[in-house]
Parts: sequence; C-alpha cells; structure tokens
Amino acid sequence: MKQLPVETVTAADQAAVIDALMLSFAGDPMARWSWADPKTYLRAFPRFAHAFGGAAFAQGTAHRIGHAGAALWLAPGVYPDGAEMGALMEETIPPALQEEGDMLMQQMNAFHPQEPHWYLPLIGIDPAHQGKGMGGALLRHQLAICDRDGTLAYLESSNPRNIPLYERHGFEALGRIQAGSSPTMVPMLRKPQRRA
Repeated sequence: MKQLPVETVTAADQAAVIDALMLSFAGDPMARWSWADPKTYLRAFPRFAHAFGGAAFAQGTAHRIGHAGAALWLAPGVYPDGAEMGALMEETIPPALQEEGDMLMQQMNAFHPQEPHWYLPLIGIDPAHQGKGMGGALLRHQLAICDRDGTLAYLESSNPRNIPLYERHGFEALGRIQAGSSPTMVPMLRKPQRRA
C-alpha cells in the first residue's frame, strides 16, 4: 500500500483545509441537523471549525494530506473555544433546536476523559477523495504519537459510517449522545497501544 504523506498545516493552508472539511461534513448527520439550510451551513461551518478545532492550527497539531483531507487534533490541555461555539450555536441554530443542542453539549462534556488525552474534534476527507485510505493515514499519524507517549485519544463520531474506521484504529465506543430530534453521536476512547 502506498504511504500517504501527512503534513502539518501551515498558515497558508488553513483556508483550503477548512474548505475540505466543509465538503466532508456536508452530508454529516449532526452537521446537517444543526444547519439544515445549505446557505446557513456554508456560512456557519468555517466559523464552527475554527471554534471547535482551530486551536490545532496555532499548536501545530492540524494535519493534512494534500488539500483533500485533514485532522484537527487538540493536545492534552488544549480545548475548543467554548464561548465562540456557544455564540455561534445561538446565532445559527434554529431556536427550536437550541435546548436540544445544549443537552448534546452537556452529554459531550460528561463523556470527555478527565485524564490527559488527545482530542480529535474534526477529521474529514473531501468526498471526491474518500475511500483512498486518507482517513486511516491521518489517524495513524497522530495515534503513533499517542502510543509513543502513552496517552489516551478521544473523539465523538457524528456519522455512524465512520465508526468501523475508528474501531479498526483501536477506538472503543463509550455510549451514545442524543437529545430530542438529534442524530446520535458515539463518544469513543482509545487507550495507548504497545507495539509488538
């Protein structure tokens, strides 16, 4: 199998990475429940990506494969911008979904590990390039660091189609996150693995 080159995202790459993530999440159940109107989705997603995983750009923990796919990892002790996330949700999510959105956030917070861990808020591949092993390559790149350092990795899968990929890379489901009319997210934890 051809080795796919994983690179750290530079400042010049950020816009293209956000565009690739926006394309990859265009059919995501949770993203489209939140922003069912296409215009709202296109307007809100870049701001969402920056609030949820944008700290990875500044920390040097955002990785890409060309401009087709990216993973935004937050190192232990680095968190999403909760204030910006809250403001964005209040401004862009339909009022009828606000309470359910708050309940989802509470559930997400309850599942987050208390121990130091790497958090993967966003990983995505442009649909034109899916099925080529890029998601696995992006996961392997960071998970090798987790294994080397003996650190947990954590994510919430907002698309059930992605769960087998995460399981193949050692993640295990912890439960379900769901509120009212929302789709289900699956919180997943991966313990560091020893290489034979």
